This record gives sequence, structure tokens and C-alpha cells, in this order.
Amino acid sequence: MALQELTRRLATVITHVDEIMQQEVRPLVAVDIIEQLHRQFAILSGGRGKDGAPIITFPEFVGFKHIPEEDFLNVMTYLTSIPRECGKSLSTEDETLKNIAKDKVSVEAASIGFVIVIDRRRDKWSSIKASLTRIAVAFPGNLQLIFILRPSRLIQRTFTDIGIKYYQDEFKMKVPIIMLNSVSDLHGYIDKSQLTQELGGTLEYRHSQWINHRTAIENFALTLKNTAQMLQTFGSCLAMTELPRGMLSTEDLLMSHTRQQDKLQDELKLLGEQGTTLLSCIQEPTTKNPTRKLNHSELENIATMERLLVQLDETEKVFSQFWSEHHLKLNQCLQLQRFEHNFYKVKLALENLLEELAEFTGIGDSVMHVEQLLKEHKKLEEKGQESLEKAQLLALAGDQLIQDHHYSVDSIRPQCVELRHLCDDFINENKKKHDTLGKSLELHRQLDKVSQWCEAGIYLLASQAVDKCQSREGVDIALNDIEAFLGTAKEYRLLNPKEFYNKFELILTVDIKAKAQKVLQKLSDVQEIFHKRQVSLMKLAAKQTRPVQPVAPHPESSPKWVSPKTNQPSALAPLPRTSEEPHTETDLNSLEKEDDGTKFEVKNEEIFTRSHDDGNPELEHLDREDLSPRKETHSIYYVLENKNHASHKSNKRIENILQTKLPRVHCFKNGVLSEYDM
Repeated sequence: MALQELTRRLATVITHVDEIMQQEVRPLVAVDIIEQLHRQFAILSGGRGKDGAPIITFPEFVGFKHIPEEDFLNVMTYLTSIPRECGKSLSTEDETLKNIAKDKVSVEAASIGFVIVIDRRRDKWSSIKASLTRIAVAFPGNLQLIFILRPSRLIQRTFTDIGIKYYQDEFKMKVPIIMLNSVSDLHGYIDKSQLTQELGGTLEYRHSQWINHRTAIENFALTLKNTAQMLQTFGSCLAMTELPRGMLSTEDLLMSHTRQQDKLQDELKLLGEQGTTLLSCIQEPTTKNPTRKLNHSELENIATMERLLVQLDETEKVFSQFWSEHHLKLNQCLQLQRFEHNFYKVKLALENLLEELAEFTGIGDSVMHVEQLLKEHKKLEEKGQESLEKAQLLALAGDQLIQDHHYSVDSIRPQCVELRHLCDDFINENKKKHDTLGKSLELHRQLDKVSQWCEAGIYLLASQAVDKCQSREGVDIALNDIEAFLGTAKEYRLLNPKEFYNKFELILTVDIKAKAQKVLQKLSDVQEIFHKRQVSLMKLAAKQTRPVQPVAPHPESSPKWVSPKTNQPSALAPLPRTSEEPHTETDLNSLEKEDDGTKFEVKNEEIFTRSHDDGNPELEHLDREDLSPRKETHSIYYVLENKNHASHKSNKRIENILQTKLPRVHCFKNGVLSEYDM
């Protein structure tokens, strides 16, 4: 509701209150003339004539002629305005009361005119004359009839009859003046039920109670009018208040306005309770005695209070509607400020998290390193979970504001969209980083498995002593061991280079690619060694299966085991090799081998089948100073295997050479072989 609407409707309430209380006709209220009313020289008892005209009674009052003109005029003005309170045209919201008023009072009472009853039974003609003179001059309403009860004393009654005839034209009365000798004559014109007990009637009237009711009604009306004016002022103050920019300022303003509104609301509530209590007091006679009928004066008071209470309800309704809209506006302003404050706070947190994720570029160079990175990534993920949940809840809160038709929908909607984009970016980047680290962990575990398998293979080859392979049984055992070990490659799920490259291509950095190339080269070398060992063992097996011809030994010859120069068919198949295993494909980027290690290992396997004479060329090879560590290590383990078959002279030479090569021998025996990859 706009301020103009509030002001207009409250102004209408004030106007209706003035109309109800006849403020445009009678600016007086009972409290202003309370002393004159208490003197009781004129009363509005609530009785009605036969045609419904209100009756104003002038009871016997000693010193009537001494009443000041102003006091008489004020009392008459006040009394004659009261019936008009129900005679005024009612507003649309008073339709119900209009029907009630028709049953209780005549809405045309003021226009019909008043009936005056002057009781001068114990007074003189002079009092009658003064009363008629004042009524003729100062009575503010319309007159219908004037009834005069003559003085009871004979002489005064005579004076009265003569005076009425003599001064009739002087009074300038345009209404009939009926002289009555007794109240019985009066009952012939007015029903007893409309006359007070002083006039022989049955109408219950207590002047002090009437004054109290009128005073209370007028006080209630004045308070209602002042409250409506105060609400107008308060509404103007609220409407002209600028919305603060700060959240704390808005909270303070909302609290301040709410305190003022609560205070006014309490006053309205208290005023409503007072009005209801007053209405109950006026209706109290019928509450105590249901058979008792209220007089017209009491019915007029009830009608007045009901109309005033309707205006009070209208005031509460108007102000409540205005306050609801103002309070909603302040609340929405505060909601917007809180939303924007939380938005920038959460947005900054998410952006910082995305920056941290962007800086989290490492994928690890070993299993331990990757596991450590995964722990750090999990901490980062847990750290961002709170901000992520806040952002999601804030987006939902923004959606609710939009559904509630917030006045700033155009600024809230894009911020909700931005929050959701940030959340999606964080979730996607987080998942991408987790998947990358998972791939890296799988890669390094695979590389470790390959290295472990290669180390185990080297140890197996080194543990196969030459002297045990001199028999067919020993060769079969060695071949079976090799085949069993090669079968474990499936358990390790070793990938060939092409599969390896296809699976881990996206995370292969320069360092990881170099490491992978070394490991895969090592795998290829070990597989080549096994292939050569199988070939050598199968040649031994083939040699031992040939028939032996008894020949007398030459005295100067010594037994020598000569390796066959050409491959011969054998019942034992060599290590199967697929199209993906040749050395030309072990390099991920078709790089060439680091050295000719494979040729050297093949050479060792050829030496494995030679005779064990003293002129061992391997010793000559091992004694060279220009050997690479890799070649030197392979020569060492070959010499150690055949040491038992060498002559004393060769053994002596072996010991001298090993003393200089002891650090490498020590590394070999402990299975480190770290220099094998150099």
C-alpha cells in the first residue's frame, strides 16, 4: 500500500469519527460542559413521541431564569446533536449497523423535530415565561410540540393561563404550546414507557450514568481520531525513510521501526479493549435482565460505539496492511544485503579453492609420492566441502527469494547462476584432479610391479648354477623354473609398451615418460635374457640327447663343452614372442636403446654353454677398466656362477679382480642392481 492510500483511508476514518460525534455541528464534548450537565436543568432521557420525535425534558429547577445564556445554549446544542449521531448517513462499511439503527432509533429524529416537556408544577409563571423565552431564542433544533405542566398552585396556574394568552405572540413560537394540568393529561399525548418516573412514566433514566457513558464514548472517539492522525504521521515517516546500504544499518532500522509499530499496535489493541468494555457497560442492563428493554438514549450510545468500533477496525486494517508492505520491503532489503554479503564471501572462497586446485599440478613420481598427493588432495577437497555446501544452500536461498517475488529478482538470479557455475567448476576440477592422481598411482604401481618382476627374474637367472645344468634333469628343472616365472607375468598384469602408452598417454610427463621408458627397457632386456637362457638350456638338452660313441681319449686332450654354433631343432619350444614384443616397440617414442646391453647379455648366454677351460675370456673381459657398470655387473654374476669349474690359477685371478670390484659385487648380492639400469 502506498503512502497516499494510507493517508486517504485514515483521513476517511477521521472524517467518519467527526460525523459520528457531530463535530462539524457540535464542537463541544461532554467533558467541556460537565458542570452544566450535572445541574440537570435539561435532560435527554431517551423517550420518544408517538411519531418518534426525541423528548427533551426540562425538570423542575429552581433558579432556571438565572442560568447564563451561554450555558443554556451549550447544553441545548449538545442535547439536540446526540440523536443526529444515528441519523447521519452511514458509510458503506456500516450497512449492518444501519439495519441495527433502524430498529433502535429513528434515523430521521433530528429532522422530525423535538418534543419539549416543561415541568413547572412547583414553580411560578415567571419560570415558565423564562423557559419559553430561552427556547424561542436559543433552541438550536427543530421543534414539534411543547408540553407545559402548569404550576399546581391555583394563583400561579391562573397567572400562567393569562400569560400564555398575552405573551403567545411575543414568544414567536411556530409550534403548538399545550398546557397540561397533570401528568395524566401528559400520558394522553406521550406513552408512559417514554416518560421518566418523575413524569409518571416507567422509563429508567439515571442522569449520572448517562453523563459517564457520554463522556466515555467521546473520549474513545477522540482517542481513535488522535490515533489515526498519529498513524498518518508514522506512515509518512516510514515512507520517506531511505533504505540503508549497510546490513547492520538495515537491521537497526528494522528493529527501530518494529518497536514503534509494536507500540502503536499495542495502543490500538488497548483502544479496542476499552471500546469493547464500554460497549459491554452500556449493554449491561440487558445482560443482567434479558427482559429489560433499552431506551433510545442507550440504544443511541450502543449504535455510536458500534460505529466507532467499525472505524477502529478499519484503522487497524489499513495500518496493518501498510506496515506489512513496509516490513516486507525492509526485510527484503535485509535479505538482499545478507544474500549479497554471503555471495561475495562464498564466491571468494570458491575462487581461492579453484586457484589452489589450479596450482595443484603435481602428479607424483613414485607410489609414495602419489599417495601423499592424494592425501593432500583429500584435505583440499574436505576444506572446500564447507564452502561448496554453503554455496549450494545460498543458491537455494536465492531461488526462494525469486519465488517470493523479491523486488531485486534481476540481481539475485544471475548471482545464483554464477554460484552454481562455480560449484560445478570446483566439482569437475576436483574430480579431474582425483582421476589424474588415481591414474598416476596406477601407473607407478604398474611400473613398480614391472621392476619387482624384473628383479625377481634377474635373481632367478643368477641362482641357476651352471654345474646343475650338466644333466638333462638339471636342464629340465631350470627350464621349468623359467617357464613358471614367465607365467607370473599374467598375475602381475604386465602391459606391453603399446597398451601402456594408450592407457597412460594423458598423464605422461617428460620425467614420467623417461622413467617408464627405462622400466619398459628393463622389462625388454630381462625378457631377452630369459629368451637367451631358454635357447641355451634347450641347446644343452639337445646335446645331451645325442648318442655317445665310445672313443679312446687322446692323452693330451681335456674335456671341453663347446657351444653349438647353429640352432638345432628341439622338442622344447622357446619363449613365445608376439609382434608387440620386439625391441623396436619398447620405446614409447621409438627412441633407440641406451646401449647394447642385450647383445652383451646374449654373449653371456653363449658363454654359458662353453667349456670351462682356464683360458676364460670372461675374466679378460671383466678385467677391463672401460666397462659400463651394467656390463660389468653381468660379467660378475657369470664369473661367480662358474668359479667352481675354474682352475686354481683362474680362481686366484678371480679373487684379485673381485677385490677391486667388491662394492659392485656387494650390491649384486643384496639384489639392489641399481646400476643395472644405467
